Amino acid sequence: HGENEEHWCNCFAIACTYISPLYLLFSYLALIRRYLSKTGTSCVFGATLHDTGTTSHNNSQPQQTMLSTSTTLLARAATRSAARRTYAASAAALGDAAHRPPLQLHGLHARYANAVYTSASKSGQLDKVEGELLAIANTAATSPAFAQFLENPLISRDDKEKTVTDMLSGKVSDVTLNLMTTLAGNARLSEAPKIVDTYSQLMKASRGEVSATVISADPLTKAQTDAVASAMKNQVGKGKKVVLSTEVDPSILGGLQVQIGDPFLDLSVKSRIDELARTAV
Repeated sequence: HGENEEHWCNCFAIACTYISPLYLLFSYLALIRRYLSKTGTSCVFGATLHDTGTTSHNNSQPQQTMLSTSTTLLARAATRSAARRTYAASAAALGDAAHRPPLQLHGLHARYANAVYTSASKSGQLDKVEGELLAIANTAATSPAFAQFLENPLISRDDKEKTVTDMLSGKVSDVTLNLMTTLAGNARLSEAPKIVDTYSQLMKASRGEVSATVISADPLTKAQTDAVASAMKNQVGKGKKVVLSTEVDPSILGGLQVQIGDPFLDLSVKSRIDELARTAV
């Protein structure tokens, strides 16, 4: 052994840092076999025997055969294990695909909303959870005391988590309770209303709903609202439902401002005046 053994141990330790365990095992065994062929030493899983000259060459053959057989068995076991992992991953992916959020949203609020959507979908409580979350958001918007509780950074995480548990336990689904206690434990309760908005966005997408907002200088009549909704329905495509909301902003002077999802169309009189003002005479 001596210096050679120390050299190989050092090489092995360095390789452990960079190579996957299974590949490392095969590489290490190959190095051992190459070393044995040069030094006349036979080895089976760490049991090393020096050739003293009294042991015949034939005695080392069974050891090398055992090593080769063991390597083959390890390779087969690794193949079976990899196949099982691949199958399990494929099954999990197929199972999760049915509960995947309908939109690819990113950011802090989306991470929480996506997790809630998946969990609620798996438990068949999408609509129930939406109603519970909207009620919480509405309470935060109408109750200054509750809003202050959500936003107050001086209340410890443990106290907030206990208060949320006492407040909601037995009154909401486990999905909603888990979300709120998680937010409390992560000091993210102040983000709850925005997370609810993101979840609602996912739910609208799952129902094929497209949110649209129309801003006018004066309140629209029912006939005008119906006409705008009909025009928008032709734009969003078949199978989609337009959820229209209207706002009044006298500062636009006349015309309309329309937002369908992210796109924004400004057809107001104010925008035309501003455009003319920027035109060189």
